Amino acid sequence: MRARWLARAAFVLMFASAAVLIAFPARHVRGALATVAIGAVAACLIVAGGYWYLAHRGVLRQLALGLVVLVPIAVLVVFAWRHVIWVAVVSIVLLALAVGAARLALTPAATPAMPFREVPPPTRAFLIMNPRSGGGKVAKFALKQKAEALGAEVALLDGPGQVDVAALARKAVADGADLLGVAGGDGTQALVAGIAAEHDLPFLVISAGTRNHFAMDLGLDRDDPAACLDALTSDGVEQRIDLGVIGGRTFVNNASFGAYAEVVESPAYRDDKRGTTLQMLPDILTGHRGAKLTARAGETMVTGPQALLVSNNPYQGGDIAGLSRRARLDTGTLGVVAVTVNNALQAAMLLRGARGQGLTTLTAQEVVVDADVPEIPVGIDGETVMMATPVRCAIQPRALRVRVPADRPGTRPPKPALDWHTLRQLASFRSTPAPT
Repeated sequence: MRARWLARAAFVLMFASAAVLIAFPARHVRGALATVAIGAVAACLIVAGGYWYLAHRGVLRQLALGLVVLVPIAVLVVFAWRHVIWVAVVSIVLLALAVGAARLALTPAATPAMPFREVPPPTRAFLIMNPRSGGGKVAKFALKQKAEALGAEVALLDGPGQVDVAALARKAVADGADLLGVAGGDGTQALVAGIAAEHDLPFLVISAGTRNHFAMDLGLDRDDPAACLDALTSDGVEQRIDLGVIGGRTFVNNASFGAYAEVVESPAYRDDKRGTTLQMLPDILTGHRGAKLTARAGETMVTGPQALLVSNNPYQGGDIAGLSRRARLDTGTLGVVAVTVNNALQAAMLLRGARGQGLTTLTAQEVVVDADVPEIPVGIDGETVMMATPVRCAIQPRALRVRVPADRPGTRPPKPALDWHTLRQLASFRSTPAPT
């Protein structure tokens, strides 16, 4: 019921915002219509500028950015010249309140936390730490020294040469390790997590990577990696979570195809995923020139997506870039996000968060990706791998035992996308849908 009244309030506030623009800027109809026309033209220019900024590179992108910045300033100048700037301010405030009410109405009910159980702490923990990961967090937070003080054995990936992480973890298991852990990026986390699951050993995640998406979805402290070591003590608890599998290797976050996979190859991706994703968008919106993909997710077939993301449990909020959160990691399903854009209208709808044409989101227990070439690049937890087609992705339900501190920040739900179709259904007096 609360969501229904918030949805109705959102529409009332939007109508009030428009009414202020019409009723107060002038004492006659011509003045009111002129003010509304100025606002409408400005809104169109801002939307167009935003689309051009995301869909192009170089000079055109910079010109589009200038348009987005300068148009609102010009509107304020015109309103000030007409002595009705207060009208614009009131209208903007009402519109902001409408958006806030809409987001609250669409916010889903709190997802129950993943269950945990209390188990004795490990006696022979083996931790693998990459001193270069996350800009040197292993040294900055003295992770090796603190782990050893808690009785863990630590192996540093400091060379010389390339270290075989899988062989290192398997040897530790053979030597009697009763817990495996990693302080490093999500790719290394996934590799060792697969070995831990294979031997039914608990796994420890230490948030010493750059972005730490896996640690974020486990509710761990990403600002202080040393806090993750509390799981080695009696304060630790154990959870069972799913693992994704692709071509015989595990992934903890996602596997990306098409334009997504190609952007992962960029050296800048590790340090700035959002900025690099902006660089990816022109390829998605103007037509990806790589292999033509098809994907079968359960009974659903997706043909010709420019970008495809398969995640270990679905992301919230219809996230098209895998930068959001996952409410749980134990639902036993893969999340699938496919972007198929054939024209500018679909692209604009996609960029403003609309669902429907251009964006396919669903869940499945198996996803098979094929292409018109024998081999395609696949981004697996941020690392690009060439794989033979067809590529099969599957889920291993509750395959991994993760040990986490009982006292940890936890997860926060992301802001919901503004899905106006769902909002209209909520506001209706004839139906009682629940936001999803």
